[in-house]
Amino acid sequence: MRALQALVIIMGVLIVAGMATIAVTLVHRGSAPPIAMPDLSLAEPLGTHIATISPIGARLAVLLQGGGPDRIVIVDANGQVVGHLKLRQ
Repeated sequence: MRALQALVIIMGVLIVAGMATIAVTLVHRGSAPPIAMPDLSLAEPLGTHIATISPIGARLAVLLQGGGPDRIVIVDANGQVVGHLKLRQ
């Protein structure tokens, strides 16, 4: 009976310690400063609109539609365009 009581106490302490670890981790991740992205202006034809933006590591892939064939522009963290993908028709 004594062993069972000790086991229950130990498991209770482990549950409380685990919950405290989760709470500290969530607060720490939530308080991280957001990554600042500079303003960016893309020189694209009239009628172009952004369809989708997807992260690729530290870069962004921006899918542009309209104003010509669909294309993807790759933008780095400094706001510089580092590549274009165009679909041939």
